[in-house]
Amino acid sequence: MQSHKGGPLLIIAAIAMPVVLVLSIILFGGGSKAAADVCTPGGGSVTVDESKLPKVPVAGYQGEQLKNAALVINAGKTLKLSARGQTIGVMTAMGESSLRVLDNGDGPGPDSRGLFQQRANGAWGSYADRMNPTISAANFFKALQKVDGWEQLDPTTAAHRVQRNADPYHYQSYWPAAVEVVAALAGVPATDAGGESSCGIPGESGKGDDLPWPNAPIYQPSPLGMYNRECVDFALWRVNQQLGSTSAPYKVLNGTFRPDSAVLGSALTWKDGWDAKGWPTGNTPRVGAVVWYAPGAGGADATFGHVAVVKAVNGDGSYLEEGYNGNPAPNDHNYYTRTVQNGVPSAFLYLPGSK
Repeated sequence: MQSHKGGPLLIIAAIAMPVVLVLSIILFGGGSKAAADVCTPGGGSVTVDESKLPKVPVAGYQGEQLKNAALVINAGKTLKLSARGQTIGVMTAMGESSLRVLDNGDGPGPDSRGLFQQRANGAWGSYADRMNPTISAANFFKALQKVDGWEQLDPTTAAHRVQRNADPYHYQSYWPAAVEVVAALAGVPATDAGGESSCGIPGESGKGDDLPWPNAPIYQPSPLGMYNRECVDFALWRVNQQLGSTSAPYKVLNGTFRPDSAVLGSALTWKDGWDAKGWPTGNTPRVGAVVWYAPGAGGADATFGHVAVVKAVNGDGSYLEEGYNGNPAPNDHNYYTRTVQNGVPSAFLYLPGSK
C-alpha cells in the first residue's frame, strides 16, 4: 500500500498461516529430483505423457498450445537437454508463436514459419520441417547447444542468440509462464516445500526479500518513485526485474503510471494504469503477476487497496503471494509471504507480452 497515514493494513486472517505447499515430485531414472532441476544448469531432463495433458488452461495456454509445448519438451528430452533447456524452448515458442504452428511470418520475416518462426534460409530445414513441432524444436535445440555457455546465460539471452530477435529481451516476460507450463506438463513442482525456486523470475525475482533498499526510511520516495517499502514499491521492483531492468535507469517508474510524476501513486491506481497501457489482466494467478486488491477487497486498506506479486502457484489453485507492507505494525513495511485463495484478489495484472 502507498500511504503515509496510519490505519489498517492488509490482513487476511483466514489465509495468513504458515505456508505449506503440497506438491508432487516425479522420479527421473529411479532417483527423486527436487524442483531445482527444472531450471538449474546441468539438471536432468523431464518427460511429458502427451496422452495426459491438462484439460484446463495453464498460464493462459490450452489445448493445441499445450500439446505443442509437450512436443517441444519431449524433443529436448530426445536430445538429452536439461529441463532448463527444455523450458527455454517452450519460452521461445511462446514468444514467437504463442505455441501455435503458424503458416505465416511477419514484417521483418515474411518467410518465417512454425512454432519458432524459422526462416527459409536453409538453416532450419524444409518448409515441412519448420511446420513440424518436433523437428523445428529439435533444430532450435541443436542451435541452442552450439551457443557457448548457454546454460549459464539468462534464458532470454540464450534464446536471442539462436533466434536473433531484434529485441534481446523479447522473451523475458514469457519465462514465468514457460516454467509454469513445463512444471505442470511434466508433473514437477516449480517450487520446493518452502516456496523457493531455482527458476525464479528473470532478474532473480522469486528469491525472497531482495528489495535493494529494505531499510530505507518510509514515507520517502524510493528510486522507483514510490514510497520506500510500500506494497507498490516492492511490486514495481518485481515488474522491473521481469522486464530485465535491475538497476537505474529503471524501465518502469511511478511517473510511468502517473504522467505528472507525483510520488503519490497508490495501489488504487494500478489497474487503471495497466488498462491505459493495454497490458493484459485476468483472474488466474501466474508466477510473476501483480496481485491487485481494490480498496477493501480481502482486507486491503479501504482507501488505497493493495498490490503484491505471485511467487508460486499451488496445485489446488491457490498461490503463494509475496510483497511488502501486508502486515500490521510492528511488522509493517517489511517483506511477507502468505498463501491466498484464487478468488480473493480483484484481479491479476500480467506483464506486457503475456497472454
